[in-house]
Amino acid sequence: MPANNLLLSSSPSSYTRGDVRKIMLAVIIALMPSTVYGVVLFGVPALGVILVSVFSAVAAEALFRLATKQDPRIGDLSAVVTGLLVALISPPSLPLWMAALGAVAAVIFAKEFFGGLGANPFNPALIGRAILVMSFPAAMTTWHAPFGALTDATTMATPLNVVKLGGSVADVGAGFVERGLASAADYNSMLWTLFVGNRAGCIGESSILLILVGFAFLLALRVVQIVTPLAMVGTTFLLSWLLGMDPVFGVLSGGVVFGAVFMATDYVSTPVTPLGKLIFGVGAGAITTIIRRFGGFPEGVTYGILIMNAIAPFLDKLRVKKYGFVPPAKPAKEAGK
Repeated sequence: MPANNLLLSSSPSSYTRGDVRKIMLAVIIALMPSTVYGVVLFGVPALGVILVSVFSAVAAEALFRLATKQDPRIGDLSAVVTGLLVALISPPSLPLWMAALGAVAAVIFAKEFFGGLGANPFNPALIGRAILVMSFPAAMTTWHAPFGALTDATTMATPLNVVKLGGSVADVGAGFVERGLASAADYNSMLWTLFVGNRAGCIGESSILLILVGFAFLLALRVVQIVTPLAMVGTTFLLSWLLGMDPVFGVLSGGVVFGAVFMATDYVSTPVTPLGKLIFGVGAGAITTIIRRFGGFPEGVTYGILIMNAIAPFLDKLRVKKYGFVPPAKPAKEAGK
């Protein structure tokens, strides 16, 4: 099946292994700009997290499937994508053994225990991150300034953390200027810094520009559709404004764009119908914003998407005709009446 026809299939379960490999290869290519920039931004430690996470995911899948007498399926590249995503949504200073644990949990607990590729109800990479956040909250919320050695002297809060702890958007801009990440303490300069990606954060979530480059590539190949990402980002923007938060800052900071592009478009754990995709994106964006505004965590993308994963099967059934259903025929009118 040609790559530009992948979305014409009614269900991911009908894809061949070759189809899956094409999709996964396209996703890996789309992630490369953010991956390379993350290594440039945070240095060798970030590269270590990426390599360990990918290797652990591939090894975990192969060993589990061999132990259960199944085809290892390494060639479909799905484990590579899972390991890469786990790394890109993790801090660059994450201890390597934690990166390995998160990748193994993502593959084994979120995918293989449910029957393998195509049967997982939740996004595997987000399950891996959720387990790490619950188990090692300090390590998963320790951030470092870009373009420097990852030492205690360079730790800094993410833009969302600054606001969550009572600061303002202006404080974020002032912090960028102080560390030489922005040219002036004005609002537009701060937004540009967020868009380009010179900020503390997860390895692959910093540059909105490069995430959008990957998104454009996937759209061009018709590997993903625009409905869910647009609905998620748009809802985040609108609800942030309604709740009294800066909507532009809300979209450019944190991982909402990365999550909308690479997580909310997962073939298996998200709806396949257009209406389902729309509702999924709206729900993920709304939950993300509510957690940011009222929750204990500054970010809510992980749980926003995972919660919507749980109801994705129901969303696919909205306005879908029942198979074999025939509406009852109306009784014929009697003659002369």
